[in-house]
Amino acid sequence: MDPRELEARYCARNYDPLPIVLARGAGAHLWDVDGRRYIDMMSAYSAASHGHAHPRILAALEAQVRRLAVPSRAFYNDRLGPFLAELCRLAGLDMALPMNTGAEAVETAIKAARRWGYRVKGVARDRAEIIVAEGNFHGRTTTIVGFSSEPAYRDGFGPFAPGFRAVPFGDLAAVERAITPETVAVLVEPIQGEAGIIMPPAGWLAGLRALCDAHRVLLILDEVQSGLGRTGAWFAFQHEGIRPDGLVVGKALGGGVLPVSALVGTGELMGVFTPGSHGSTFGGNPLAAAVGLEALHVIRDEQLVERSRALGRHMLERLRAIASPVVREVRGLGLWAGAEIDPAFATAREACERLLAKGVLSKETHDTVVRLAPPLVIAPDDLDLALDRLEEVVREIELARRPRAA
Repeated sequence: MDPRELEARYCARNYDPLPIVLARGAGAHLWDVDGRRYIDMMSAYSAASHGHAHPRILAALEAQVRRLAVPSRAFYNDRLGPFLAELCRLAGLDMALPMNTGAEAVETAIKAARRWGYRVKGVARDRAEIIVAEGNFHGRTTTIVGFSSEPAYRDGFGPFAPGFRAVPFGDLAAVERAITPETVAVLVEPIQGEAGIIMPPAGWLAGLRALCDAHRVLLILDEVQSGLGRTGAWFAFQHEGIRPDGLVVGKALGGGVLPVSALVGTGELMGVFTPGSHGSTFGGNPLAAAVGLEALHVIRDEQLVERSRALGRHMLERLRAIASPVVREVRGLGLWAGAEIDPAFATAREACERLLAKGVLSKETHDTVVRLAPPLVIAPDDLDLALDRLEEVVREIELARRPRAA
């Protein structure tokens, strides 16, 4: 039976995949079951930033899985300490708590912020509030979707947990108006990825840091997608020279082979956890720690941050040079961009399907934006070829002259 038919029969329909069945990957390329090669311009939402089947990461995975994989945190292991020490060093923070998925790490951040509010700031029990941004995407758990502004993420999943106040993304004045004596944290993405690669005004993060300091509020940044080189810096907050109180990381931390995430924070924030207050059977296992440490070392040794910065500048220049009414706007930083398609001409889904036919893989977000986030290891020639194909798609859509109702 066709793999797509099997998936349609046995898998819940929570995704709408493009019509391709992938079989293997290497570097910035993927192959389908018929052997056709594609350029990957999505890198699994940044989870495959190192590319597919990176030999050093596979070697670390194989060596560790033969030694010890999952003994649980009931015991110390010889891999977790070195991994978290390196992660804290790179982030400029003091302590970390390892988890598996990005959503788990965000949930950990919420728990930490609330307990800090009660035990350190002195907020009355069960009154803590966290300010979030409209258009956010922090994961799919019931707590997180409860403060999403996307109706599709919330529909049918209530009731939701209280304690969150949403303000417009990038609006410092709105954040300041929302702060009360019960505010314990501001939780935001430095760049909103799922919303369409939405960029805040310059200086916004620095302004948030100053606001949080003035009101004794934690600043927690979700860099699950933007972190680990994606924007041309190790972390997006470094572009503005600030230091958050809490940092959520994931996706690329697993080197494209495992789910690995963490909340990294100051000693004051992370000190609220005590034995038994939080845990995870798989979080911090030695297999994940060995892979995570090697993932960090590969980024360092192969200068993937610098590569993202240089190739990202080139990618954005090329995208912005496409003079067509089909492309309304190009937004991005580093090797992370969103090309907004005018719905009068086509949907972003149609653009991605046309790219697929030309051997380039990407995925739409919010119906109007083509997301472009190739592995940081992508060769310049492959990047240019993918951008050539995107420009061809834009020209084809424009020449078809099939305006649609907006």
